[in-house]
Amino acid sequence: MTVSDGAGLGGLGFVLTALVVNLLYVRARLPLPMSGKGLDEVMDSLTAVGVAVRRPSVLAPLTWLCTTIFAAGLAAVLWESGQSPSAWALMGFGGVLMQNVAFSCVEALRFGLASAAAHDRGSTAGLWALSNVLFGFNQVFLATALVGFSIAGAETGFLPLWQQWLGYGSAALLFVSSSASSYNAAGTSRTALIGLVGWLGWMVWIVASSIALLDY
Repeated sequence: MTVSDGAGLGGLGFVLTALVVNLLYVRARLPLPMSGKGLDEVMDSLTAVGVAVRRPSVLAPLTWLCTTIFAAGLAAVLWESGQSPSAWALMGFGGVLMQNVAFSCVEALRFGLASAAAHDRGSTAGLWALSNVLFGFNQVFLATALVGFSIAGAETGFLPLWQQWLGYGSAALLFVSSSASSYNAAGTSRTALIGLVGWLGWMVWIVASSIALLDY
């Protein structure tokens, strides 16, 4: 298996696993960051969810592994495709790594929230605020990855024009949503829809990049 094939499969594996994880979140009725729920409703949901909080987290490490494989392979292809190595590809790879680190902390905070809701509700408010703000700030790393990889893809001719602009547009939406994170500590966010659209653009961008890697 070539590097590009492995990266393409990693990208598609991430998208598929991420969709399954989000489906598990919804089915378990776990409160999501910036969902607009009040603190009392969040605590009631966390208390009722019980061991179901564990199920999505079983697959979460696989999503981080898949995105790292995808990003490393894409960076390698972009690095070698141009007339000279593209430092923008390293920016994209770094963005993915930082996103994985930040989101692993968000995922771990779910267990802190569930434990606090069941045993010491007084600490739930602080943990919920931390989870919301960190989730929001995490979006800037997705924006970093999209900008770096899209510029590198444009320089090398690896990405078509429509995908380059999809990357830039999605990055702009994610950056705007991330910048408003400090106002979303309570879980109510007027920019949540902006971030969601940017995230969906990121998913489409990964699928298109993965197909291009498999055809490379």
